[in-house]
Amino acid sequence: MSFKSLKILSIYTVELFILFVLKCAAEEACETIPTEIHVTKEEYDDMGRLLRSCSGEVSVNKCEGMCSSQVRPSISAPTGFSKECFCCRENFLRERLVTLNHCYDPDGIRIDDEDGAIMEVRLREPDDCKCYKCGDFSR
Repeated sequence: MSFKSLKILSIYTVELFILFVLKCAAEEACETIPTEIHVTKEEYDDMGRLLRSCSGEVSVNKCEGMCSSQVRPSISAPTGFSKECFCCRENFLRERLVTLNHCYDPDGIRIDDEDGAIMEVRLREPDDCKCYKCGDFSR
């Protein structure tokens, strides 16, 4: 293979790589979406005895989607490739109260009295999501 052919092949490879990176970046779709989860919370007295157990279906946000990652040949990396991975994660969390309305006593009998029939639980959920370098927990 001549030097000219090798040079054209190298340019073609670089162009394909750039197109691949641009295509991956265009497909990035990290977003906050609603989902339903089942939450159970138990309440204990000072002696550690179960007072009640409450549960319910709760609508919360989650982060989901694809982020562009890339692997490039590298002469300095021990494996011969430089890897840049990105993951869809929460950018900001918000705290909110949710109500659990299925409460039971330690014997498994449903609680009907006004004070014990519901329980408010504080939880944190993603308010915004974005792509972060994988393994980067410094933010």
